Amino acid sequence: MSRPPNFLFIMSDDHAAHAMSCYGSRINRTPQLDRIADGGMRFDNCFCTNSICTPSRAAILTGTWNHVNGVTTLATHMDNRLPTFVKTLQAAGWQTGIFGKWHLGTGPAHCPAGFDDWAVLPGQGIYHNPTFIFKGPEGGQRRVVEGYTTDIITDMCLDWLDGRDRERPFMLMCHHKAPHRPWVTDDAHASMFLNEDVPEPDTLQDDYSERAAAAAAAHMRVGVHMNDTDIKAEMPRDMPEAELRSWAYQRYIKDYLRVVASIDDNVGRLLDWLDEQGLAEDTVVVYTSDQGFFLGDHGWYDKRFMYEESLRMPLVMRYPRRIEAGSVSADMVLNVDFAPTFLELAGLEPDEGIQGRSFAAILEGDTPPDWRQSFYYRYWMHRSHHNVFAHYGVRTHRHKLIYYYADGLGHSGSVGERHEPEWELFDLQGDPAELHNIVDRPDMADTVATLKDELHRLQAEVGDQRYQLDVD
Repeated sequence: MSRPPNFLFIMSDDHAAHAMSCYGSRINRTPQLDRIADGGMRFDNCFCTNSICTPSRAAILTGTWNHVNGVTTLATHMDNRLPTFVKTLQAAGWQTGIFGKWHLGTGPAHCPAGFDDWAVLPGQGIYHNPTFIFKGPEGGQRRVVEGYTTDIITDMCLDWLDGRDRERPFMLMCHHKAPHRPWVTDDAHASMFLNEDVPEPDTLQDDYSERAAAAAAAHMRVGVHMNDTDIKAEMPRDMPEAELRSWAYQRYIKDYLRVVASIDDNVGRLLDWLDEQGLAEDTVVVYTSDQGFFLGDHGWYDKRFMYEESLRMPLVMRYPRRIEAGSVSADMVLNVDFAPTFLELAGLEPDEGIQGRSFAAILEGDTPPDWRQSFYYRYWMHRSHHNVFAHYGVRTHRHKLIYYYADGLGHSGSVGERHEPEWELFDLQGDPAELHNIVDRPDMADTVATLKDELHRLQAEVGDQRYQLDVD
């Protein structure tokens, strides 16, 4: 009988797939992350169901959409009594640990549950000499740890692995803060890109024409909506916006890629440890991020929107016993699918109430004939400081239909400015950059009607409610 698998689940925060060389990045190289893809499977269509940190993490742990697990925005924290795949693994004999970013709340009601050991950052945490909360009574004990956060998290993971019970399998969650804003590098990578320019994205100078009002209203433009801490310099705010975007982009993206490089190096440390211990064959290695991120795409930083750069998650998985090296999948998988997949790989039944579906068969190159061809997305968090309007939508392999049902503060920042609900439709084949909203084109009327029907079917399937003005 084969050994039960170990799990090494590495997750970063805000790492876009197009900043990984195994996804064909134009702007950087990630040789250690590529080791996972080269030795396993790269998923080209992995998506989140709500592109914001806290809700995505809850969806991953519980395998449920956010209206079910109750974690719809950054302001809502996960009840640690909820069932999670980690608790199921722990009950079945797996050793469980999490080190790094938790971001689902702290204190007795929200601290990590189902873990034998943990040390997590409070909130976002900081990059240098961070405070960690260590497992203990009344929600844990706080202590400053000197060093660079990415290195510290990896050190904690390696220490835990060295001290584990070698007779039992493990589930280790290594959750990095990086590359979350404000992108503070370490000394080892500070000189990267100093004497070169990083290629600009084709849509850096997007003017948001031919789009719903939400695109122009969002407060996350590179330069204009950044601060001096983001750029590590005084912002020249009298510069014309097009020039400011280019100027600020170079400073933003170089720091972003520097902190990604540190992640890459530290992932290499974990992979080397597995090789040295002879555990690579028996360990499911996963690398992902809680959602995507705009790397100057559409002139933006941050995420939240249902546009591709924000919606798409990187996902590479290696498990030599079941995954062919160098394989690629174009099947749609979601963050809610992680939990049932891990449990199936462990030989366990999914938790009651899980809404996601295991893609274990896809890992072996066998896509089920009834695998999804569309999925449902919802972003609740309007009136945030990034002013991204609340919206939901449906994505198929060809099209994306988005409904903005509630606005933010308005483009001027005034609470009194309101926008009517709007629809967007994109042809992802003919317009992969999502620059042209074709929802009102007469020749698309049948497509719009079909997609609305599919959107409402998916909403009903997962038990969510349509907005009151979303009428047929």
